Amino acid sequence: MSDLPFEIRPSPMQGLGAFATRHIPAGTRLIEYAGERLTPAQADARYPDVPGERHHTFLFAIDDDVVIDAAVDGNDARFINHSCDPNCDAVVEDGRVWIETIRDVEPGEELAYDYAYVLEERHTPAAKRRYPCSCGSVRCRGTILAKKR
Repeated sequence: MSDLPFEIRPSPMQGLGAFATRHIPAGTRLIEYAGERLTPAQADARYPDVPGERHHTFLFAIDDDVVIDAAVDGNDARFINHSCDPNCDAVVEDGRVWIETIRDVEPGEELAYDYAYVLEERHTPAAKRRYPCSCGSVRCRGTILAKKR
């Protein structure tokens, strides 16, 4: 029996998702984003981007030197989906990633954070199709990509 305040089940956003099983107050540290620690080069070799194909991995870049692959030795944090109107945030602290609530979350609500995926290339329509968002928010950008500054 898990003491986590959420359960994993099918999501209307994408694949599986994490859903609150009880009220979770804002500012709650839910779970560490766990997995094998790789260099960016190792992550690129393991998951090459294929032009025209949808981008999909359980990777989380901590900084320029470390990427966490939650598909290897990961935990339920890997099922927390992206949303353009999130109720959680990913907080990097001392080389670790924590998922925390940024507002109160009610039972049954899906947990999500803004992946804000950084893509160096121009955000062309083709690029955005490789990184789609289906969060359903009225503020949906249509992509998990971070806004260009």
